[in-house]
Amino acid sequence: VVTRDDVEESLKAVFQFVKDKEQLLQDLRSQIEETKKKIAEKQLERDYWCEYKNVGSKIHDERIDSLEKDIAEVKYELERTEEYYSEALKVVREENQKQFDRHIKLLSEEALKNAVGYLDKNCRREIEENEWLKEEVKIYRKEERDLKASVQLLEEENTSLVAKLIDIKLQHLRV
Repeated sequence: VVTRDDVEESLKAVFQFVKDKEQLLQDLRSQIEETKKKIAEKQLERDYWCEYKNVGSKIHDERIDSLEKDIAEVKYELERTEEYYSEALKVVREENQKQFDRHIKLLSEEALKNAVGYLDKNCRREIEENEWLKEEVKIYRKEERDLKASVQLLEEENTSLVAKLIDIKLQHLRV
């Protein structure tokens, strides 16, 4: 039996999860801004070397080409990272909305159970003997199993996303 406190606690957990993901997005945006600053610095350095190249120095041509490749790679990685995190955020928001809807449904079910609890004994007995209610109980139990399975899948997916995030950060550190 799911109590109102359980549902509220679950809702709080979902909202905390959303806040954490939004904080992660803000952190990523700040990292993107830092990367853009690095790109601007590299662009200035490239401009310097291009000017040096134009006055006749052939010694540093390879260095200029290398810096241009580095800038292109950093830009490409930035675009890929932005796309990845925007997609990941979209998926997380959709999943959070689904969980929120499920929790609202559970709250309405809990309200129905509480309302049944206030009825007198005769009414309760009639409701308990009602075949329709028995079918509903079966359906709710199945939904509960489905919710547990989906929560487990979400936890595995979140673990996978965190691992990917760490891998990408390591790649950026290497760059």
